[in-house]
Amino acid sequence: MEIGIVGLPNVGKSSLFNALTKAQVPAENFPFTTISPNVGVVPVPDPRLDFLAKFYNSPKIVPSSVRFVDIAGLVPGASKGEGLGNQFLSHIREVDAIAQVVRCFESAEVVNVMGSLGPKRDAEVITTELILSDIEQAQRAREKYTGGARTGDDESKKRMAFLDDIIKGLNDGIPVRKMKTDAALVNDYSFLTAKPVLYVANTNEQTQPGLWEEVKSWAKEQNASAIQINVKLEGEIVSLSPEEQEAYRTELGIHESGLGTLARAGHELLNQITFFTAGPKESHAWNVVRGDSVVKAAGKIHSDMERGFIRAEIFNVKDLETLGSEGAVRQAGKVRMEGRDYLTQDGDIVVIHFKV
Repeated sequence: MEIGIVGLPNVGKSSLFNALTKAQVPAENFPFTTISPNVGVVPVPDPRLDFLAKFYNSPKIVPSSVRFVDIAGLVPGASKGEGLGNQFLSHIREVDAIAQVVRCFESAEVVNVMGSLGPKRDAEVITTELILSDIEQAQRAREKYTGGARTGDDESKKRMAFLDDIIKGLNDGIPVRKMKTDAALVNDYSFLTAKPVLYVANTNEQTQPGLWEEVKSWAKEQNASAIQINVKLEGEIVSLSPEEQEAYRTELGIHESGLGTLARAGHELLNQITFFTAGPKESHAWNVVRGDSVVKAAGKIHSDMERGFIRAEIFNVKDLETLGSEGAVRQAGKVRMEGRDYLTQDGDIVVIHFKV
């Protein structure tokens, strides 16, 4: 699953992506995946994985991750083809969620194309362009059902009524994700404003607290999430060696990197949970969507496990931490054998039994 990074010119979008690509998970951890130049795969910090790696003395540690896609920049009028508008909008349709970078810093070296700082105004520009694009898409989709609705076809009438409601809401400035409408029908269309959104406030040491509060308030109004990152500082830190990075963060009193915060927020934005496989060879964190069955979790590990799934042996990392050994976990009755209908839970340690 992928999150597209978007933003107006000179807000720090490219700088953020450059920092992401320097910090991304090594390509060898994805032997069956081609990572394109505009994709950064960023590890999600997880102390539970650190515990498992230490507990099992695993020489190899593979964190869960979030994929961020660098998308062409946006200017006002993108929905009408201004700048790289059409390319920008088509690329957004391909991602699962949107991370919008908004500028909250002053700099004499980096021109502000909007003339002054206004994170809410900047966010509204992109929201407006996405809404205009969705209106056009909904109107085109509606035309397909006019004939059927005229002849009394129930499905056509249902679709037209749905799209009329969508168009009305969009014309009132309401993103699709905020509308109370048929979720199943929404999934049939690639509405840009239906995608979950994370606002990334690009700040620095001089950023006024009111600007960050403005981003948080706007995000809440939009049913979206928000985080703040000093993108310039993150770019400087990831250029250092791991030892130097740790020392620098300690000196600054930073407990988690901004990129780690971004990865964690992206993980939550995509409604993902983490399960683990762990042992003396490798401790590995995996992402699945909340509500996915253990069979889908097996498929994340290997397609053969999904095809030949028999059952799964399950226990939770919290129980292992609390009780101190697998034997104690078993003795406490905390190890379960689950079938294909079991829904994977966050923190599950999973052993898949399967036939080849």
